[in-house]
Amino acid sequence: MEIRGRSCIVTGASSGIGAATARHLHALGANVTLAARRTDRIEALAAELPGTRAVTTDVTDPDDLRCLIFETVNTFGSIDVLVNNAGQGLHVPILELDPIDLRAVFELNVVAPLVATQYVLPAMVAAGGGAIVNVSSATTLRDFPGVGGYAATKAALNMLSDVSRVELADKGVVVSVVYPRVTDTEFHQSLRAGVGPSGRSIPKDPPELVAEAIEFAITSGEAHVLVDETPTAIGPTAGPERTPASRSVRPSRAESGERASM
Repeated sequence: MEIRGRSCIVTGASSGIGAATARHLHALGANVTLAARRTDRIEALAAELPGTRAVTTDVTDPDDLRCLIFETVNTFGSIDVLVNNAGQGLHVPILELDPIDLRAVFELNVVAPLVATQYVLPAMVAAGGGAIVNVSSATTLRDFPGVGGYAATKAALNMLSDVSRVELADKGVVVSVVYPRVTDTEFHQSLRAGVGPSGRSIPKDPPELVAEAIEFAITSGEAHVLVDETPTAIGPTAGPERTPASRSVRPSRAESGERASM
């Protein structure tokens, strides 16, 4: 799918990956709706990106999702792309995992993208098809101690995405999953419970790199895309330590003379 002129919703657009994705899609000529709970943040971003629409949205609230879809169609006439990015981390060992925290994160990371997909579908079908990108996590590709609860929610999102991809194909809707690694955002400062990575220094990707992977998922229609210097199409069970199913043909940032900024 070409992005220019398309109507795109980005959830969790108030910071980090969501804000970077909104900026990136806007720069590519998309009509972008910014969805997040922090009204001041998305209104400031909308002022920065002329022509975008800010809609205060709690993605766990069905009424807010209905309003988001209505406002997007009312503003741009259609919905072509949905980026389900809103989510939260939960970084505690299994034996310390509080079921209340797990249920809350599951609601945000799994149920909310599912409902958003259900609600956006009529508008996408009316537009002749569309693309849905679910932002997962590289923690689902390997066994990382301390993130079992969080990774379980994202693994559930992966399966919903794969089945949705099959079920929605005849409607012209392509569902993809993007797998960020550790990213330089506010994510680890807003965990539901637990603490972020500690000890040895872990390199962090800039959120702009994730935005490029989301762009690649939209334009290529690949089912699974690993965030990397060159976005990488992978098999559903392929992890960083395994051989990817295929690689994109886009030049790396180094090859194109670009440099990621932290």
